[in-house]
Amino acid sequence: MTEQKSETKENKGLLFTLFLIIFIDLIGIGIVIPVLPVIFFSTDLLPAAASDAVRTMLLGFLIASYPFAQFFGAPILGAFSDQVGRKKLIIVSMIGTFLGYILFALGILYTNLALLFVSRLLAGFTGGNISIVQSCIADVSTPKTKVKNFGMIGMAFGLGFIIGPFIGGKLTDSTLVSWFNHATPFWFAALLVLFNILLVIFYFQETLKYKQERKVHLFTGFYNIKKAFTHADLRVLFLVIFLMNFGWSFFTQFFQVFLYHKFSFTSSNIGTYFAYVGLWIAIAQGGVVRFVSSRVAPQNVLKFSILATAVVLAVIPLPDKALYLYFTVPFMAIFFGLTAPNFSTLVSNSVDAHMQGEVMGIQQSLLSLSFTIPPIIAGIVSQWGVSLPIYLAAITITISWVIFVFGYEHKEKHTN
Repeated sequence: MTEQKSETKENKGLLFTLFLIIFIDLIGIGIVIPVLPVIFFSTDLLPAAASDAVRTMLLGFLIASYPFAQFFGAPILGAFSDQVGRKKLIIVSMIGTFLGYILFALGILYTNLALLFVSRLLAGFTGGNISIVQSCIADVSTPKTKVKNFGMIGMAFGLGFIIGPFIGGKLTDSTLVSWFNHATPFWFAALLVLFNILLVIFYFQETLKYKQERKVHLFTGFYNIKKAFTHADLRVLFLVIFLMNFGWSFFTQFFQVFLYHKFSFTSSNIGTYFAYVGLWIAIAQGGVVRFVSSRVAPQNVLKFSILATAVVLAVIPLPDKALYLYFTVPFMAIFFGLTAPNFSTLVSNSVDAHMQGEVMGIQQSLLSLSFTIPPIIAGIVSQWGVSLPIYLAAITITISWVIFVFGYEHKEKHTN
């Protein structure tokens, strides 16, 4: 017991540094959210003759370009982090993110759509922060503290989404400051990433204990997908994770378009709404997840939280007044907040310590693929109704719950 307390105390500073890394990173990501739909529908980025259907479709492809590039890049960064250390690869990832924000700001200023795509592809290819940080957390966690420590990522996600979208929305508002424009949030995000790089250089301590030599190539992502579904102990769980995040991506990556079209939200309105979502995610991760994780096994939590998430998403498009959307947010945040860290814990607990980086890389490949396809589909189906992507989210997550209950859970009971 004394040894466990000592370990916890020793790792507290490191976990706080990891929290700051993710927190600042997600502020930058959150800043982008309120801006994207507005620059496609209310600026001269595209010719005036371009229809809303064309604009929505191109927006879908732009959103998809980041996870598409991440599908190729993140496994490579994860594999290298197992070979040369976590710290060096986190810095490389952040440099790519920094350059991506600079290019995006320039793309807006010069109304250059191609430059926007280049910036997202670059940032996506080098954007392996979260998977590497997950490996760091697995490096320093005990089986009993994993859910709580993985939940820390969700808490940073929530806090980042409180501040990021709010700042992003306000930094576009020229009535607050005359020189604010749609590029301003991206300059600010670049400065945040630069600060994060300095934070890692001076305060991050290497966590890698077992170096692993593995072949690294451009198509590692495809190899990881194949490995995910041929891994006897993890394939059902990986399928559930893929479908869960596939559905969740319909909601998270295109919901701002729903708000813009159905309720005429401005960038500032969208930023305020996502800040409210982030507040509840932070409450869920900082309070509910920590409370539940010490009392209920991950698989028992997931049996409830996956289905509950699907039900809440199915209700979201129903209200005709924007005010009612705010009542569903606490439930959505708590249910999904319980889901993500428990998935990561089940995956991490299924492999030995020396395989943590590899298995987190496989999981990241699945997540990148699950984030790539939905924005493209959403961009196409939204022309028939802006609520359709949200209903697709609810249906897909329900399917993931069915597979979890009757596939993974059933298998685990019979195995034990």
